[in-house]
Amino acid sequence: MPKRWIGVVVGSDKVTVVDAEIPSTGPIVIQADYSWPLHQGERPSAYSVMHQQVADYAREHKIAQAIIKASAVSLAGTKKAHLEAAELRGVVMCALGGVTATKTETKAHISKTFGTRKVDEYLKDDDFWSRQIAGARLRAGSREAAMVLLAARKAK
Repeated sequence: MPKRWIGVVVGSDKVTVVDAEIPSTGPIVIQADYSWPLHQGERPSAYSVMHQQVADYAREHKIAQAIIKASAVSLAGTKKAHLEAAELRGVVMCALGGVTATKTETKAHISKTFGTRKVDEYLKDDDFWSRQIAGARLRAGSREAAMVLLAARKAK
């Protein structure tokens, strides 16, 4: 029986989550595709709400594993949004780590170990995605979260 995994990409003010059943071969079966915005107001309070939302989701849906896209070095320099995304990623990692097996995966590592192309090339390839996913509709902006799932399955 396929396990439920979530792929997570964190920005400075939102969390994108792709929830999928992961069979050992064939397309992953998308169960849900969400973008959860960070609540308005003071960031510490908003982080608390996001922590609870993420942990509750993983617990209620019996998520067996969470794969979070890791931070990357910015060649353009570190800006406030980059630091805020790192803060929020830490909140999400903590929330998931308390509920399920959790790991991080960098885009650079996926580019080196998954197939013959860079991640960005896969993200733009509609034909690739039509072969790799089934189930609920996957938004184009959520492909990166689904990509960490595909890479994690291949690494097993």
